[in-house]
Amino acid sequence: MLKKQINIIEKAKPSQIERLKKLMSDEKDWKDFCEISNASPINSIRVNTLKISINELKNRLGKKWKISQPFKSNPEIIIVEDDLMPGELGKSIEHILGYYYIQDIASMMPVISLNPKEDEIILDLCAAPGSKTTQLSMMMENKGTIIANDENLGRIGILSTNLQRCGVTNTVVTRENGNYLCKSLDKLKFKFDKILVDAPCSGEGTIRSSPQSVLMFSENLINNLSRIQKSLLENAVKIIKEGGEIVYSTCTHSPEENEGVVSYILDKYPEIQIEEIKLPLKIRNGITNWNGIKYNSNVKKCARIYPQDNNTEGFFIAKLKRVK
Repeated sequence: MLKKQINIIEKAKPSQIERLKKLMSDEKDWKDFCEISNASPINSIRVNTLKISINELKNRLGKKWKISQPFKSNPEIIIVEDDLMPGELGKSIEHILGYYYIQDIASMMPVISLNPKEDEIILDLCAAPGSKTTQLSMMMENKGTIIANDENLGRIGILSTNLQRCGVTNTVVTRENGNYLCKSLDKLKFKFDKILVDAPCSGEGTIRSSPQSVLMFSENLINNLSRIQKSLLENAVKIIKEGGEIVYSTCTHSPEENEGVVSYILDKYPEIQIEEIKLPLKIRNGITNWNGIKYNSNVKKCARIYPQDNNTEGFFIAKLKRVK
């Protein structure tokens, strides 16, 4: 049963509501979207296997909370079913010790899509606060090398704290503008096996956990962010190895920040192809037309994650590969 909170959708601007309605398949879909958007988010966590086994943490948490594991393919994902007090999940001794990371399930999907390996060199271009960096390191078993970059000094501090709490040792933290970092590495002919571009975005997908994102909406903001996202992804393309993969992700529904960015790259760089994405939750195909603009037809291979489909936040994921 969904726990209601304030009516977030009623606070949205008419122009934003009109845009969101266009993205839904029908009236029922829109009604379901509104209902889930006005419900409190679930308590989802990711077991940090760098510090504890899944079974051991299950046994510990099962003594105080009712828990479930929604995906057989990813047993590290756990939902705490209890109605917790504010901050209770973060104050747990298991969280303080770094045994788990509090993270929305949809937010875990970009790294699952990237599928990092132990012997790879990986760039996390917009890394703070570290949820995906710690997930990368966990899947790599603290082997290989991760460059975790962020431009904001305050967010770098949070990133470093989370890496330390989770026992991450295979990561180098850098503070640099993402575009400048990529250009500098390109001059040095440095290439990565995989790159995660979890780009700054308008955050429409997070309205359940961050209702203020509704108040920040403007089409000017979306267009400005789209230009930034295109630049970040384009510069990342220049430093990926042949055969290497890039995952581009956002936590917004806006096509200008999603399919529009991917389409721009596919049209400009024929050596970049888009890959099919398989995930343990329900995904929808990317949108090929938006407000009279036709995107590259291959963006239909992108993954849209809607909150009403999975009881999660909203997310967008595209997986790209450099071919000969």
